[in-house]
Amino acid sequence: MANLIPLAQLQADHNYDFGDAFDPTGLPAYAGSEKVGTVRGALSEDGGKLRYLILDVGGWFSAKQVLVPVGLARIEDDGVYVDSMTRDQVKAMSEYRDGQEYTYETQVADERVLRGGTETIPSVTMPASGYDYRDYDEADTLYKTPQKLQLLEERLQVNKQRAVAGSVEIGKRVETRTENVNVGLEHEELVIERTAVSEPRPVEGHVTLGDGAQTMRVDLEAETAQLNKQAFVTEEIEIGKRTVTEQQTLSDTVGREVLDVTRSGEVTVDGDTTATRTTSQQTVADVADSDAGRRG
Repeated sequence: MANLIPLAQLQADHNYDFGDAFDPTGLPAYAGSEKVGTVRGALSEDGGKLRYLILDVGGWFSAKQVLVPVGLARIEDDGVYVDSMTRDQVKAMSEYRDGQEYTYETQVADERVLRGGTETIPSVTMPASGYDYRDYDEADTLYKTPQKLQLLEERLQVNKQRAVAGSVEIGKRVETRTENVNVGLEHEELVIERTAVSEPRPVEGHVTLGDGAQTMRVDLEAETAQLNKQAFVTEEIEIGKRTVTEQQTLSDTVGREVLDVTRSGEVTVDGDTTATRTTSQQTVADVADSDAGRRG
């Protein structure tokens, strides 16, 4: 039968890059509105076709993993929904342990449980090429991955944080300058008035010139200036802060995913606007997109 390989091992061994939109690992799993567990991984064929989701149903049964056919799952942005699966079905399914072989008999038994037990399983055969997953039967979608592919695009997001951009210290210092002040000062001057005698008259008595000389002392006063300094308030400073918004342009390189369709032979794909390319061999991306799909 066809080998079922964990998707993580397939990516590691063959360097297949399915991107985040393809690998459902880690998504929560719901049955209706009830969370039943988490998707722990997926099993794929060697060519890249997804067949089963590894579902940890810890919400219903502790420490139990089951394999759910990918076509039973509805993959949304917030999780994987297995709307038709019931608690009783999960209880009846075989437990899967990491690394174990999922045999043909076990696959058929689990499929009968998921189909309701009495429903006839269409085309359950064991051909030489491996287990028949009915890829040819478009009406049977149990093993066909939901055809949903999301194209991702990076967008720049700006996160702002406040940090100290600088500091300002404000203080005082003494600055000196020479200033001239004009002031009027008074002083006394000696005034001597001399009057000539028009009719000289004799001095009585005996007088000898030079005798009895007299000296007069006159004190003269003057104002002197004394300079004092007085401080005056000439300006008042108030300190505060304000917020100013300035526009800056930030740039970085972003990428986006674009649809890439590779055709084999002369085929027409409705809705495809990409350039037509012809190749003789499908790529892993073709297999993943057309047969396995990608999760959004």
